[in-house]
Parts: sequence; C-alpha cells; structure tokens
Amino acid sequence: MINGKNMGLLAGKIAFITGAGRGIGAAAARLFAREGATVLLAARTEGPLKAVVEEIRAMGGVADHVLCDLADPPGVRAAVHRAVELYGRLDIAFNNGATAVPPAPMDQMPEADFDLMYTVNLKGQWIAMSAEVAAIRATAGTGAIVNTSTVGSWGPNATLPAYGAMKRALNSLTESAAATYGPEGIRVNGIAPGTTLTEMVRAWEAASPGIVEKLNARTALRRAAEPEEIAEAAAWLLSDRSSYVTGAVLRVDGGMS
Repeated sequence: MINGKNMGLLAGKIAFITGAGRGIGAAAARLFAREGATVLLAARTEGPLKAVVEEIRAMGGVADHVLCDLADPPGVRAAVHRAVELYGRLDIAFNNGATAVPPAPMDQMPEADFDLMYTVNLKGQWIAMSAEVAAIRATAGTGAIVNTSTVGSWGPNATLPAYGAMKRALNSLTESAAATYGPEGIRVNGIAPGTTLTEMVRAWEAASPGIVEKLNARTALRRAAEPEEIAEAAAWLLSDRSSYVTGAVLRVDGGMS
C-alpha cells in the first residue's frame, strides 16, 4: 500500500533512478513508489519526468524529478546530490539511463556514435556510481546500487557492437564496485534484460523490421518483456531481501539463447 503504513519491498528507502522518464526507468519509478520508496527521477527531458512524478503523487507516493544528462559529469553529480538535499540521504540507486545509436557493423559506425556510447553508457555510469557511493556512504551508510546492462553484453554483438562493448565494460565496473564497496555494506549488482518493449527497442524494430520477431524466436518464452517485468528484478536486487547478493549481473531475458 502507499496511503498509510507501507510494508512494501522498498519501504522507507530513498531511491535515485536515471532514465526514469520512460521505459524501464519509468516502470521502476512507479513500482518502487508502490513498494514504499521515496523516488527521485532523473533524465534529460523534463516533460516525461513530470508526467511520471504526477502519476506517483496521484497514487499517494512521494516523488520528485531532476534533469540529468549522463554526458555531463557535473550535472550527474548534482542530480545525485539532489536526493540528499531533498530527502536527507540516499539508500538505493538504479542506473538505468542509457542511449542508443542506429544498428551498424563495426566498420560502418561513425566515430561520433562510438564516442557517444562511451560517454553516456560507460563513463556516465561510472560518474553516477561514484557519486551514489559517496552519497550513500555520507548519509545512509549502507545501501544498494543496480546497473542496467543487456544480454547483448555477452558474446558477439554484430548489430550493436559499441553498445554491447560498453555494457560489457559496465558489467566489469559493477563487479569491481561490488568488491570494492562490499566491506562497507554497499551492494552493487546489475540486470541484463533481454528483448524489452521500450522506446529504444521499438526504434530498433523501425530501423530493422522483423528484429523483435527474430529475437523472440531465440527466447525460450517466445515473447518480449514488458518494462515492468524488468523493473521487478531491479526492485528485488535493491531490496533487503537480496541482502547476500552482490557482484551479480542477473539475466532477465526470458531464456534467450
């Protein structure tokens, strides 16, 4: 429940979520609030953020938003600190924000696209994690972080080579952070979604008609996930019910081969 005492999965937690204006991030914001968390939503575009915040408040949750471009390190740090300014501490963070570029073989990818993948999908995540660890350490003391990777981070990724490469590097950062901050009681995990019906995947389908059907054929459950299904995995990893889990990158892929 939200009105009255909440005994949900994330009851009493202060949560920071990037990429929260749509897709998995927006689904996570709604879910975390239903499960009792106070949520600060971050993304580049204010309109969608405001809409999700209004939804959460309408159901009795506590939420606010902050603009955050993962390509802007000072802005990322300021967005994380905003949670502390608003709510006094930070307990959990879901680093879901990312960007995509048109699918292309490696030799046909513009250099600018590769640079963008690095700046947002790897460096931006490192900046966010570092700021979140500092905020958790200085306020709550202990907490949890979850990073969104992809099943495309394992093995070859001929269609989205730079995207896969940066997410594989993010897996490594996730594991390293878990080893580094575990002694302090800060857990760091990742989720690796399979095909999920987000705006990013719909854009990929528009650029490569039939790609979702092909991916579903390689998936044991023979369907794509809804964003809410991916958010459920993140919520569990951020909750105290996963208290002995750190350094994991959990496949949430419907059994994709």
